[in-house]
Amino acid sequence: MAMTAPPNSPAHRVEGTPKVVVTRHLMPSIEARMRELFDAKLNTDDVPLTREQLAEAMADCDVLVPTVTDQIDGDLIAGAGERLKLIANFGAGTDHIDLAAAAKRQIMVTNTPGVFTDDTADIAILGIIGVPRRIREGVELVRSNKWTGWAPSRLLGRRLGGKTLGIVGMGRIGQAVAHRARAFGLDIAYHNRKALPQSVEQMLGARFVENLDSLIEQADILTLHCPATKDTIGMLDARRIRLMKPGASLINTARGELVDQEALIAALDSGHLAGAGLDVYPDEPNVDPRLIRHPNVMTLPHIGSATAEGREASGEKVIANIRFWADGHRPPDQVLDALV
Repeated sequence: MAMTAPPNSPAHRVEGTPKVVVTRHLMPSIEARMRELFDAKLNTDDVPLTREQLAEAMADCDVLVPTVTDQIDGDLIAGAGERLKLIANFGAGTDHIDLAAAAKRQIMVTNTPGVFTDDTADIAILGIIGVPRRIREGVELVRSNKWTGWAPSRLLGRRLGGKTLGIVGMGRIGQAVAHRARAFGLDIAYHNRKALPQSVEQMLGARFVENLDSLIEQADILTLHCPATKDTIGMLDARRIRLMKPGASLINTARGELVDQEALIAALDSGHLAGAGLDVYPDEPNVDPRLIRHPNVMTLPHIGSATAEGREASGEKVIANIRFWADGHRPPDQVLDALV
């Protein structure tokens, strides 16, 4: 049973083996290690827990290990049992967890930053290359047996070199995208809450654009790399989509809620936008059929972080965070926004 010391204090310690509830099926090696170290309740069939099942789990555990598919809101946290003192999130993003409610209940929150940076950046680059070069259409043409051979004027895309890549959000992933994109001869511009140090900008070959609207107007390809917050949800609305260049492309590997989906579909259908590369959607796992039907929309099933190496590393971070916390030490990946 957890002691009553505040969870943000190094004095917090679990007596005995902590009871840990994991909401999704993780890598086998990670689950095996959790069984060795903790009183672990695992979700081996990988069916997402219902809200009622989440509430039941949170009523009787020391540690909850959720993922992005679990909405841990204020009501669930308020109704949690007294022994719940740590939410050890699997993944870097925590916008699905009410951090203020967790802080109010003195429940510590940890995450697993950094492990999916390169994996997600790689998927973004896939869209940055694939949408202007109309890869989705080319694959469909071959698979439908309608390809009649090479022709000098068919399926013409756009060259990447010399085009402007606009990056919204220049954290770890945004910087990793910029690093990769530089090799393709793209002019890299970015918008962020604040400019990066000049030395980092020079290393990445990136220039800061303070006004988001101005960045959107300049970009031939716009790629989103920011969390879903009250300030960013719906950020790319109809007005801003109209600001995009005719024939521009949108890439979103961050959160589906950042984009007004109806406005995006309208811009695609009208031809204002040439295409989109999407790995996230506002109502996952539901994907609007109009996006699926569009010939130049790459629709991926939220696989930005889907590498064996990344998922293994994320699980190892979860275990480390739980062990540090249970031993009375501050976990290495405590989410500071959740401090009391």
